[in-house]
Amino acid sequence: MPPQISSGRATAALVALSLAAFAYVTTELLPVGLLTVMAPDLDRSESEIGLLVTGYAFVVVLASLPLAHVTRRIPRRWLLAGTFGVFAAATVVSALAGGYWVLAGARLATAATQALFWTVVGPTVTGLFPVGVRGRIVARFAVGPALAPVLGVPLTTWIGQQAGWRTAFAVLAGLGLVAGAVVTTLLPSFPPAGGGAARGTMPDRSRFRMLLVVTAVGITGYFVAATYITPFLLDVSGFPDAALSLLLLVSGVAGVCGTIVIGRFIDSRPALAQIVPLTVVSACLLLLYALGTVQAATVVLLALFGFAFSAFAATVQGRTLQLAPGNTDLASAASGSAFNVGIAGGSLLGGALLPTTGLRPLPLVGGLLMLAALAVAVHDARRPVPAPVPAPRPAGALAHDDLGRGRV
Repeated sequence: MPPQISSGRATAALVALSLAAFAYVTTELLPVGLLTVMAPDLDRSESEIGLLVTGYAFVVVLASLPLAHVTRRIPRRWLLAGTFGVFAAATVVSALAGGYWVLAGARLATAATQALFWTVVGPTVTGLFPVGVRGRIVARFAVGPALAPVLGVPLTTWIGQQAGWRTAFAVLAGLGLVAGAVVTTLLPSFPPAGGGAARGTMPDRSRFRMLLVVTAVGITGYFVAATYITPFLLDVSGFPDAALSLLLLVSGVAGVCGTIVIGRFIDSRPALAQIVPLTVVSACLLLLYALGTVQAATVVLLALFGFAFSAFAATVQGRTLQLAPGNTDLASAASGSAFNVGIAGGSLLGGALLPTTGLRPLPLVGGLLMLAALAVAVHDARRPVPAPVPAPRPAGALAHDDLGRGRV
């Protein structure tokens, strides 16, 4: 059992881990915002710089399960401390890289630490709180990564444009180092098997497999359209270049709101928390195909699109911790791999369709894939729900009445 910690310490650890997730997602996406700055400096094409993001995603897919298995007995405090240390060192190497291949190698090392981080962070942070509020804690944690595309990427892109792309990487290395130091100070040290969220609260192997299918197919559908949303807004919707930042900000802010709202339902209505966001994203994509040339409609759909997708992403993490048929670290690694398979698969499918179909049909294809994921989710929800497995409250968890006192 983990040692007892105060509600304030648990909440501070939650904030620090959310900040670390913010740093990871921003680091992953940073080359996208700095393509035009990095390419000439490294004497490479913009497509080669883009591969730094694609390769990163593939490493996360391939490394998650092996790393989860190898590290399954290491106390989370020290595992995360080492992960943040390697992240900071690799990101510093990225900032100092004298050539493309050194940068690529450093990025792959960073991606491996991200694979490990996403594997253990869910069980670690939720294990500090009572079982009944874990969905809400997942949603609060998810605010950090949800803010990365809204705040992190634009800010580091601006830093890179003003002071050079290397400075942007250095800033993120410092942010990761600070978050790691705070997390290491706040987290108690205990064996992984003794953590409060080491096992799923409603373990169900069949439902967990369904969740993986829904995740992979749904994320693929989302990224078929989302990967090319910028040219869609310019060429199909007819927005000027100057409007892009505001449009993406609208979608991003809506996404943060969706993450917060869904936390109220992951614990109490888990099936609806999955089905409703999938329904909204499917409808938005299909309507974007039909009404994408109408600017007012496009703005509304873009906001709903961001709101519902972020809600769905938070639900996937929450449901993973509920349905994990065994160790939650391995289950988180599997769902993270399914998520990144969808990211890579969606961008590749969209790229393959683009030369022959053009931009306009991409939301239609994405919407149909989302409908397929929705159909699987609805079928799964109609099956009888097994009784939850009672779990003893770990010594480090907060009391339920802490919520009533406003401590969480």
